[in-house]
Amino acid sequence: MKDCPSGSLSQEEFVKIYRQFFPFGDPTKFASFVFDVFDENKDGLIEFEEFIRALSITSRGNLDEKLDWAFRLYDLDNDGYITRQEMLDIVDAIYRMVGNMVKLPEEENTPEKRVNKIFALMDKNKDDKITKEEFQDGSKADPSIVQALSLYDGLV
Repeated sequence: MKDCPSGSLSQEEFVKIYRQFFPFGDPTKFASFVFDVFDENKDGLIEFEEFIRALSITSRGNLDEKLDWAFRLYDLDNDGYITRQEMLDIVDAIYRMVGNMVKLPEEENTPEKRVNKIFALMDKNKDDKITKEEFQDGSKADPSIVQALSLYDGLV
């Protein structure tokens, strides 16, 4: 309660909380993306009810609910597709957030390499965008993708 006595969080306060968990990187960009998904009514604040709903899905939801939530995170413009650029924006934000605390394999040591790997697996029709169905099918087919998409890494 001391972190948000008003019962709601601004984006600035939300980023500040993320900084406490990721002191060796810069979580600003990623926290802003997560904030946008939590802020369902788009009023610039995360109310207690919005926070609890998102937390419930990300921590206790079934796989489909978690994947739906993650899709909304990656689909930055809410057009129903994840473009290569949207995926790159999120993956880059994750890499910046964790800083050099995580040693990545050579084939994933840049955001671009990671995005190329994800698109090779998920973009079945090779149109350079991932539908929700492609996202869910690709994630379910490769558990490491689910983990890499930060669903179980405690990033949310």
